[in-house]
Order: sequence, then C-alpha cells, then structure tokens
Amino acid sequence: MLPTIERQADAVVMIDQRKLPGKEVYVRCRTAPEVARAIKNMVIRGAPAIGVAAAMGLALGMRRTKATGTKQFAAEFTRFCELMAATRPTAINLFWAIERMKKAFGAAVTAGMSVGELQDLLEREAQAIHDEDVASCRAMGAFGAEVVPEAARILTHCNAGALATAGYGTALGVIRAAAERGRVRQVFADETRPFLQGARLTAWELLRDGVPTTVITESMAGPLMRQQGVDLVVVGADRIAANGDVANKIGTYTVAMMAKAHGIPFYVAAPLSTIDLATPDGSRIPIEQRSAREVTHLGSVQLAPDGASVWNPAFDVTPSELVAGIITEKGIARAPYDRSLRALFGAPGRRTLGPPC
Repeated sequence: MLPTIERQADAVVMIDQRKLPGKEVYVRCRTAPEVARAIKNMVIRGAPAIGVAAAMGLALGMRRTKATGTKQFAAEFTRFCELMAATRPTAINLFWAIERMKKAFGAAVTAGMSVGELQDLLEREAQAIHDEDVASCRAMGAFGAEVVPEAARILTHCNAGALATAGYGTALGVIRAAAERGRVRQVFADETRPFLQGARLTAWELLRDGVPTTVITESMAGPLMRQQGVDLVVVGADRIAANGDVANKIGTYTVAMMAKAHGIPFYVAAPLSTIDLATPDGSRIPIEQRSAREVTHLGSVQLAPDGASVWNPAFDVTPSELVAGIITEKGIARAPYDRSLRALFGAPGRRTLGPPC
C-alpha cells in the first residue's frame, strides 16, 4: 500500500498531498512543530491520518526534547499536545489520538517510568495507533464490501483512501475490498472543490489500483444519478455525532440529499475513533473555516475578482436520516444510531446493528 506516513529514525515522513498527482514528494518533519504545521497546511489530511500524524509528532517531539526531569518532561508533553490540538478543529480523530497518548503517558508517569522509558512508550503507542488504523480500515473494507452489489457503480466524495489514513482507506477501503471481489464496475469521484481531493487524490489512488474511475464535478452528481445510474454512495467522515449526524468534506450533504431523492443508499465508512459519543448531534460539531485563497485562486492563478467575499467552510453536516449505514471496523451500524453507535463500542466481532434499510 501507499506509505502515507511513517516514523523513521529522526523524523516523521509523510507524502505531500498538496503536490499530487503531479509529483510524489515526501516531507520529513524533524520536530513536533513541523508535524503540526504539516497538519495545519494539509501536507497530510484525512481524519485518521491526522490522528496518526499527531501521535507520531508527539512521540518525535518528546524524543528530541531537551527536558531532563520527569516534571519538566511532562510540561513539555502538555505543550506539544496543545500545539497539535490547535491545528484542525473538526476531525475528532486528532483529539482521540492526543487523548490516547495522554492516557498512556499519565499511566506511565504514575508507574514511575524514567524519561527514557517514557520516550520509548510514546513511540510504541504512536506506532500502535498507526498499525491499528491500517487493520481497522481493512476490517471495515470487508464489512462494507458486503453491501456493494455486483457490477456496482459507486459515487464517492473527497478522498477517504490510503492517503486519508495510515493505509488502505475508509470509503476507498470499502471500494478496494469490493473491487478485490470483482464487484466494482465504475467509480465516480467528485472533484471536491476547492481543494480538489477527489480529482487529485481519489482518482490517483484508484487508477493506481486499476479501478475504473471517472472524475466529475459536484454539480454533475445529480444528473449522473438520474441519467447514468449510481448503485450506492460511500464517503468517509471527520466526526460522527452520537445521533449519527456526519461531518465530512463540504459538499457531502448535497450528495446525500441527491442520493435520497434518487433512492440511492448513502453509506459512511469510518473507524470508531471518528465517532464522538460526547457530541449529541451535528449542530455541536465545530466547523473549520479555511482561507479565502483556496476559493479565489487555483495555485497562483486568480479566479475571483478582488473584493469578492468568500465563505469557505471545510466541512458540512449530513443529518443521520440520510445515512443508510455507518460502516466501521466492528460492523455496520444502522438507525436508530443513538443506540447502534453506542452498541458498537461493546461489539467484540462482526455485527450489523439496527434494522436493514
């Protein structure tokens, strides 16, 4: 699989997703602030990948710190946690990974570990988060492939593939697993303005895998559903509220509404770390506002006139009633989501929770 991010001896190394598909360039982050900037500037993006990057950034920062005593070391760790948390507000995996690293660190401090032992423990925990993400993507791919019909025409929005995770992907993990079973006839990838994750990243990933892929603009999705037919939609998520409302890349809500109007099942694929049971519904999810330049310019080319106002939310919220199922590494949750999502956290193996749609 494509190496999205990995920990090397002196750095966290990640593919620069801003340069794809034109160039395959890898960025070496040698300090925790460099990792934080890479997250903020979308060198790496995708909720699970952001979580992995933050965990590896914390481990890297604490490996390179000059702090000596445990108290000074703990203060430095807290500072780096705050630095990572300030990068992007919507993706819950970021905060999940930080909290997991905090919990491991706190338990180790209580156990009386030395600074060197704490550094080793943080490295192991970050690598575990990475490895578990790959495993969860493969598991949700297997669950999701079961809802994909033969010769399926699948629409996806943004990029929820290997690039958005530690490997394999969430929504694209479902598509990959279905393609491995010979069930995928065609994938339609929304261009995904303004950052073009669908055109640049999703199409690039799928074509590397030999999956037939057609790029469309978001405004073409409705006519495509009516004229050529789409069998299902599958997307990723950056945060899922306790009631099943889904925050994902801006434009997802529109796709979900069109799918509902055409009787097409709309699925969301995301790991349990994306589910935020502490947030009751989508209205409580913070939505990141991005730079106006992402809309007014394409690279160095200005598209909009000077003086034009810009509204550029990075995400929108799709209400749970538009979602046919939420595919996770523990099974597929279905409505009522306030019960089925909570049940997933106690699910030891394969389950489909809630009545089928």
